[in-house]
Amino acid sequence: MERASDVPESLARSADRRQVNDYDAFAEGYSAETENNLVNAYYERPAMVALAGDVTGRRILDAGCGSGPLSAALRDRGAVVTGIDASAGMLALARRRLGDDAALHVADLRDPLPFDDGTFDDVVASLVLHYLEDWGPTLAELRRVLRPGGRLIASVDHPFVAYTIREPRPDYFATTSYTFDWTFDGRSVPMRFWRRPLHAMTDAFATAGFRLSAISEPQPDPAARELFPDGFHDLSTRTSFLFFVVEVPPVSDRGEMA
Repeated sequence: MERASDVPESLARSADRRQVNDYDAFAEGYSAETENNLVNAYYERPAMVALAGDVTGRRILDAGCGSGPLSAALRDRGAVVTGIDASAGMLALARRRLGDDAALHVADLRDPLPFDDGTFDDVVASLVLHYLEDWGPTLAELRRVLRPGGRLIASVDHPFVAYTIREPRPDYFATTSYTFDWTFDGRSVPMRFWRRPLHAMTDAFATAGFRLSAISEPQPDPAARELFPDGFHDLSTRTSFLFFVVEVPPVSDRGEMA
């Protein structure tokens, strides 16, 4: 998962980074900052829940579950949720939130997943795919663990925003990485993300065998208007994240993919 912000050019960038995206190093700080903030609590998570719709009884994999706020929201709405994350520290916080009996697993989305084919009705991937240089193997695995007719609901940095983070702006049509520092509890931590054009995203879903159902650029929760009056106006008038719903084609009566 990712904390959203416009990243000013003044943020320090370092070419000599020994370790990036180390969520174990700042799990507590990240979880605390994103628990009730505008962008995560009143924009990204509500949008994911809305796109998921009625999840009563659905088996959902939260891929990159972090400390578990989206898992908790889906479970509260009747879903049977399994969470995976590459960070043991984040999963410890998720277990604290969800309980000792929660189905939580340390797993890296770049590796094969520890689930049988067709295990889940839905996968949610909240602000995680933009950590990956190559979406292909990950999307293939997510498709594998979904049943026919199952859905992948994903949010990523909006490509138009991602290409304004660094100057001079790179080639929009190239897949490129960018790095900057986040600060939690007074500690600066290095982060790396990958940006790609919109067509590369939709092509990756299609190559993995998904069928595009929806692309969404939602508005923040209206309840945030009074809580965050300045930020609400900014967030409701500019791009921030892009949301996808893609589906595994159902099996036809002849046993073939429709």
